[in-house]
Parts: sequence; structure tokens; C-alpha cells
Amino acid sequence: MADEQQALFPEPDDSEVEVEMIFESDPPDWDQIIVEAGSVFTPNHPVNERALFAGRIRQVSRLVQAVNQRGQHAILYGERGVGKTSLANVIHEFLSAQVVVLSPRVNANAGDTFDSVWRKAFNQIDLTRKADVGTVGFGAQRGSETVSPMDLVPTDGPLTPDIVRQILVRMSGDAIPIMIFDEFDRLSKRVRAAFADMIKTLSDHAVECTIVLVGVAETIEQLIESHQSVSRALVQIPIQRMGLDEIEEIVDTGFDRLGLEVEASAKRRIVLLSQGLPYYTHLVCQHAVITSAEQRSLRVTGEIVKRAIGSAIEDMEGTIKRKYHRATTAARKESLFEDVLLACALAQPDDLGYFTSKGVVAPLCEITKKNYGIPTFAQHLDEFSSSKRENVLVKEGSPRRFRFRFADPLMQPYVVMQGLAKEKITETMLERVGR
Repeated sequence: MADEQQALFPEPDDSEVEVEMIFESDPPDWDQIIVEAGSVFTPNHPVNERALFAGRIRQVSRLVQAVNQRGQHAILYGERGVGKTSLANVIHEFLSAQVVVLSPRVNANAGDTFDSVWRKAFNQIDLTRKADVGTVGFGAQRGSETVSPMDLVPTDGPLTPDIVRQILVRMSGDAIPIMIFDEFDRLSKRVRAAFADMIKTLSDHAVECTIVLVGVAETIEQLIESHQSVSRALVQIPIQRMGLDEIEEIVDTGFDRLGLEVEASAKRRIVLLSQGLPYYTHLVCQHAVITSAEQRSLRVTGEIVKRAIGSAIEDMEGTIKRKYHRATTAARKESLFEDVLLACALAQPDDLGYFTSKGVVAPLCEITKKNYGIPTFAQHLDEFSSSKRENVLVKEGSPRRFRFRFADPLMQPYVVMQGLAKEKITETMLERVGR
């Protein structure tokens, strides 16, 4: 087993993965720590460095196996904010250092065609470099001519799956292309169907390249409806929320990189608050570093994390903040909308993230310190599931058997953060959320 893991995850040079502190002298360079916090903890963009990548060993293994097996391709899918793009970004660093890899990543958008999205990808490849072997372009030695795949693109018509296949065959002669298409769910059904046809063609011809599709979806059918025809060629890798130990690894790796120590209770709060979503781990940790530097403290305490949560709420993306405000604002000050939504965030969900009205009762009573039954907040749940309250919840089922979940997975931790900042929930309640 050890030999197998070594083959899957070859150890790069120490210079590639060694986590170095950004200061060695006393006193620390606090301004530099604040600057580095923005590159170590990155809530607004994916991780792009193996040394800062944490967890996901099983998913990395499956993706590496897909890359190493000719004719195999991969699709990464899951909720928003779970780290799909970060995994795709660093996969080339888990391959053998002796392999020349071309790994452009393209962000698809709703207006893209099959032709335009592939032109985006090919336009990036001559910028791909692998410094440790001194190569540029298609594996050319330093000092030799750089070749762009755009030189192979016909000028008299759009790119088709067969033309793309021919270009990839030419490219694979000198390097291994790993073509990453992020936000694949934004493409039209017609374009996604063309990708399915092309993947089948690449697999049938055993072209030595790997297509990696990345998209937000609960099931693969939501991304590729005709996936049955390509199922043998497409490794399906669901990216679920991270475990507590994986989130803790993100915290430890980042603070170690910055030369900071974090108290156990402070780290526990960050881990539980993240709800398995690395976006929140990076967001709160980034603000915790800034707060620590402002206080000239090399130790991240519970009080520092508490303040970091407050500043993270202010820094949260506008869509979530706006929807939360519209969902919880009411004309009457004594309205329960804010408390009911917080109780929903604390309710115990099933494996698919759904909770019931009954599950809201206990946390609501604990938050308000009053006894409430389902009839008190049934209308609130209905409004949360409608445009009147920004559709923050999704409702499914039949009367008396309705179940609910948050429409946007990033909303639930934000609601909990608001509850912590306003001291409406206790550490014990937060512990129950993390289980």
C-alpha cells in the first residue's frame, strides 16, 4: 500500500512543498504577515499551490489515476464552495516531476460555444511553463521555438470535436495535456452534449490527454445528460463537504506558514463554523491573521477569532449579505424571521442537507429562551421558500411532510456567523452544528 501511495503521489523537491515561515527575526514583520495572509488564506480564489492544499486524499488519488490511465477523463461536481477548483488547480503537482504537463484552466460562461471555450483553452497553453524542467510550450527545451496550439486551429470554420481531437493528438506527442473546464454547469446543454461526444471520441482513440470538467451539481446527470454513453471514459468524482480533520489541516497549514500559533478553542470554533466549506475557513482565518497582526500577537486566541468573525461578516460577498438582509428584515422589531432562520441553520439535517419543521423547534426555543411550536413559525418557513424572502430555503415534499434545505450552501454558515456575532448561540450549540 505504501508503494502504491508513493506512485500516486510522488514526493516533489523540498523546495516545492516546504512550508516556510515568512519571518525569521524578532520582532516579526507585521505588515508582511498581513500581506502574506492574502496569499495563504484565499477565500476569493482557489488554492493554486500544493503546499497550501489540504485533505481530499481519496479524490486526489482518483483524479491522478484518471490522468495516468489513457482514455480516462474526469468530472468533479458538488456544492458551491467545497473546493472543486482548488483540487483541479493543483492536480499537476501530484504527478511525477519527470512528466511535462500542460494544464490550462478555463472558466466557462453561459455565452460560450464549443468553439469559443476551446479557443480560450488553446490560447492559454503557450503560457504554461514547468520551471523545474525548463520547458515552454509543448515540452520544447529552453531556447527552442515555442509552439502554440492556436497555430493548428483552422481559420475557415469553428472548432469541432474531431478537430479538437486532432490538435490534442499533436500536443500529446511532447507533453500530457490536462484540459480543465471550470464552471461547466454554466454551458448550454448543446455545448455540454458536444463535450460528451468528444470525450467518447478521445477515449475510443486512446488519445493521451485528460479532460477535467468541474461544475456545481448534486448529480452528474445535471451536468451531462447523455453521460451513459461516456460513463466508461468518465471518472465521476463527487466533491463533498470536507471533514473536520481536513478543515483543521487547512487551519494548521496556513497558520504554520505564517508563523502563528492558534489556541485549540479558537481553532475549534473556526473548524465548526466552516461547516465543511473551505471558503469560510479561508475567510475567517484571513481576518484572524489580520486581527492578530494588528494586536501584535503571534497567538490566535478565541477573542481574536470572535473579532475576525465580525470583520468576516462585513467582508462577505454581497449576494449572501443582501439575501440575508432581505430574508430577515421585517416591519415589526419583535419579528421572528432572524431567529427562525438561525434555528434552520442549527437544525440537524439528513445526508442530503434537508431538515424538517420539527427539527427547527428545539434550536428556536434555545435561541429565544421561549417555548414555540411549529404553528408559530410555519409561515416563516413558507416565506423563506418564496420570492418574498429571497428563496433562501428550498421546500420539497407534501403537506405535513415538507422538508427544507438552504438554497445556497454558503448561506447556512453565514447565518451561524451572524448568530455568533450577536451572541444568540452558545459554543455548545455550535458544537452540535459541527457533528
